[in-house]
Amino acid sequence: MKLLVDECLSPQLAKHAHRRGHGEASHVVWLGLAGYKDWQLRPIILAGDWVFVTRNADDFRGPRKKPGSGGEYSGVDLHAGLICLNGPSALDLDAQMELFEAALAVLDHAPDLVNQVLEIPWKRRPWTSFDTRSPTLDNPGVWRSAPVSLYCLMPLIPAIPRL
Repeated sequence: MKLLVDECLSPQLAKHAHRRGHGEASHVVWLGLAGYKDWQLRPIILAGDWVFVTRNADDFRGPRKKPGSGGEYSGVDLHAGLICLNGPSALDLDAQMELFEAALAVLDHAPDLVNQVLEIPWKRRPWTSFDTRSPTLDNPGVWRSAPVSLYCLMPLIPAIPRL
């Protein structure tokens, strides 16, 4: 899985992804895309088949209550996936690493994010779970406990049948 980490997050996340076996992980700055706007990144992300890792969930997935209805991925028929590390505007490196490690732990068990968004919200300990059922296309947006956080895996747009 190719992971591209947004400029709003530390390059250390891409380095950590390499250590965890995601050798094709990169950072926006490493690709010479520093300062690019979200709308400028979208075609690069899509053409490169990147799973985009960002803190700007609304900018890419649209409003939380209607994912896919707005944001940069609205109207996109096929994308590799989106990982949103949701937290306060000033996430320090430790917090970013904790959220990202939770995302990588989820990917260990659900490695296919095609047309889906994986949201890792910042919650203070103790971690709790709203629902322990696995998210499916029939039951999207179900919260499930992860090793260090909570996550929500949901389709961003209607699923496209695989051939």
